Amino acid sequence: MENSPQQPNWLQESPAQPSLTHRERALEHQDQLTKPPGSLGELEALAVQLAAIQNSHNPAAEPAHIALFAADHGITAEGVSPIDPVVTQQMMTNFVNGGAAISVMARELGCELEVIDVGSRWPGELPQPILDRRIAPGTANMRREAAMSPEQFLAALEAGREAAERAQQSGVKLFIAGEMGIGNTSAAAALAAALLEAPAAGLVGPGTGLQGPALRHKEEVIEAALSFHRHELGSPGALANPWEAGRRVGGLEICAMAGAYLRCAQLGIAVLLDGYISGSAALLAERLAPGTKENMLLGHCSAEPGHRRVVSALGLSPILSLGMRLGEGSGAATALPLLRMACAIHNNMATFAQAGVTQGDNHQ
Repeated sequence: MENSPQQPNWLQESPAQPSLTHRERALEHQDQLTKPPGSLGELEALAVQLAAIQNSHNPAAEPAHIALFAADHGITAEGVSPIDPVVTQQMMTNFVNGGAAISVMARELGCELEVIDVGSRWPGELPQPILDRRIAPGTANMRREAAMSPEQFLAALEAGREAAERAQQSGVKLFIAGEMGIGNTSAAAALAAALLEAPAAGLVGPGTGLQGPALRHKEEVIEAALSFHRHELGSPGALANPWEAGRRVGGLEICAMAGAYLRCAQLGIAVLLDGYISGSAALLAERLAPGTKENMLLGHCSAEPGHRRVVSALGLSPILSLGMRLGEGSGAATALPLLRMACAIHNNMATFAQAGVTQGDNHQ
């Protein structure tokens, strides 16, 4: 990054890679359980993957932690969302008051829900227990200028790092990042297009419900933003550089999520991804530090059309596909019980020797 602040030491650390030894041991253990090999399908694969990520013979999906990052977006000035940006602030209050979908899910799952404001336009002091990590009152309008300065981009990554380290100190085994920010499906689509060197078409979706001319307008605005930054950089491919893509067309909450994913990978904490916005943040993290994706599981595939492109680029398979596109971490939270079940089966199911069952007969 030219004319950029020096990267902190943590960003130069490599992601921890899953343990091949623990993977092999987990596969061997699955073959000893009282069932035909592979008969529990993806539940087996999920447990094996977690065992490798966690370097453990006893994979665990709890305790799990949900960190929800919130921020506003300057691109809303271009009319890309029918929702008033003040809803970002109103929803943060709803999260901490327990009324949002992810709040209900967190209670049902027994998960801590941490709400972190990294860039809303909230005037004055934030109500408790929202964590105040505001970097700026929203991003700049990426259609006209870079969404954030290099310093702001690094600060957003740092906010994510801090969240991951708080989770580690609490003994968390699984990390979920959620988000809130009116206009952030536009930022997610622009970021995905930049990193994939693709046009906006096919990556832009309805977000909060756009259709017809309004959806086409959103696509045109994002394509114009991409063209602006590619021209400013002097090369169409230059925007694929993650340091440029993140700060020019990303969102403060999206970059914070990327920082959290990257730090979780360094610390060996498994990540359960949510939908499109989460996926764009994960793609940014992977491009910043190749190998980060090895620490990720994908909770669901969003109904946002661009999510499948991002999922394909990451090489991940979703646990669920329920047509969800709410965000907030809700798709990942919905998949969490299945992940917990996969771990419980792996850790607690009897082996053939323990149960006194003849292994050959069980394969009939």
